[in-house]
Amino acid sequence: MAVSRLLLPFLLLAVASGAYDGDGQPPISRRSFPEGFIFGTSSASYQYEGGVMEGGRGPSIWDTFTHQHPDKIIDRSNGDVAVDSYHLYKEDVRLMKDMGMDAYRFSISWTRILPNGSMSGGVDREGVRYYNNLIDELLLKGVQPFVTLFHWDSPQVLEDKYGGFLSPNIINDYKDYAEVCFKEFGDRVKHWITFNEPGGFCSGGYASGVLAPGRCSPWEQGKCSAGDSGTEPYTVCHHQLLAHAETVRLYKEKYQAIQKGKIGISLVSLWFLPSSPSKCNDNAVRRALDFTFGWFMDPLVKGDYPLSMKGLVGNRLPQFTKQQSETIKGAFDFIGLNYYTTYYASSANNLPPNGLNKSYNTDSRANLSGVRNGVPIGPQAGSPWLYMYPRGFRELLLYVKENYGNPAIYITENGFDEANNMSLPLHEALKDDTRIEYHHKHLLALHSAIRDGANVKGYFAWSLLDNFEWAYGYTVRFGLNFVDYNDGLKRYPKNSAHWFKEFLHK
Repeated sequence: MAVSRLLLPFLLLAVASGAYDGDGQPPISRRSFPEGFIFGTSSASYQYEGGVMEGGRGPSIWDTFTHQHPDKIIDRSNGDVAVDSYHLYKEDVRLMKDMGMDAYRFSISWTRILPNGSMSGGVDREGVRYYNNLIDELLLKGVQPFVTLFHWDSPQVLEDKYGGFLSPNIINDYKDYAEVCFKEFGDRVKHWITFNEPGGFCSGGYASGVLAPGRCSPWEQGKCSAGDSGTEPYTVCHHQLLAHAETVRLYKEKYQAIQKGKIGISLVSLWFLPSSPSKCNDNAVRRALDFTFGWFMDPLVKGDYPLSMKGLVGNRLPQFTKQQSETIKGAFDFIGLNYYTTYYASSANNLPPNGLNKSYNTDSRANLSGVRNGVPIGPQAGSPWLYMYPRGFRELLLYVKENYGNPAIYITENGFDEANNMSLPLHEALKDDTRIEYHHKHLLALHSAIRDGANVKGYFAWSLLDNFEWAYGYTVRFGLNFVDYNDGLKRYPKNSAHWFKEFLHK
């Protein structure tokens, strides 16, 4: 009791002096973060650009997936027009500038640069011109470009030719594509991200089958007509890691000294809590981390896959040669980290009968859920998988610091969505107080992790605008800015955009 009596006057003093803001959170602003810390917003080409067949752009696997399987998208929509950043990019840059953002993370559409997927089809100059215009507009407004080379939209031509990322042939084609980007844009782009969320691409596209190219075993959620959920996710991600390593080596050998940029990769991870206190569940937490984050971080830092993956996946997990291991180890200047939510993990004893039905989705022997005993781990977003749990953000960052040598990190995505309620009047749709609470609390958690030594250099909110959210189509909204899908895709700042403007100008 004595302790709390001592604390009370200080708390009352803090409140009286305005040390807490309107929603009862401790105050935080740009000045709370280290000198040179970067704030920005994120986007991705297929989710934003539209302009699908303009210029010489070739089809990507997402064009094929949404047109051949509209039933796989909740509202049967696609990214043909998306939010038309292809034509409205100047307005989008103005929105960033108005908020006071330092940087913009966007992805380049591979088939807008190489319509044929490889150099044999030639470089599309109109595609190059579009990205030059976007980069120049950003720099003109004082916004730094952070470029993702691959955000899930691989060329359909290469899918048809040799199975896309299922084949090692993709490594050289990807490297050639990356080199065109280094040559064309590297004089102005100082931060390159090779791949966005390879784990999400491999699990969603090849284990569950709910994302392009929609491959999985027949019993899986996506009810796919082709695929193998027990092998293909590992093969595809193995090739992405090798393509990443080769591309980083190319950049460092040929371009880095002249262009003075940095190169990394963006990984996604949840944080996990044991569903109840037990050694079994603690082990399940560790396996869940290995199968999502360690899958990539172990090779990048230690040169090989986690022991738990090797033990549980066995010969379905590809092996690195000694040379590959040496090439991939340390192949980054920074790590991009996408964090959204935390789940409970419990040990899974429900192994597939007779060892059949092997799948990446069950290999980790961990049951994951955002709900325990009927109670969500935090407030739920518009998307059923997303819960607000900012403490997990801090814990994940400190886990990376302790287990992977404290690499330089940019938070390349962090965000919260609401359901797209078409009946709301505009002024109501702009009230997104829960999103403000989410970003506020996550920035507090981030600040705490940095104070405890996490080497974080920047924070990008997902997302600048409402957009096409993959399998959810346009049924959810992640944007700091509202997009009116019924009125010419007009953009309107939500309350969260105003909050960030105040946060960044303090």
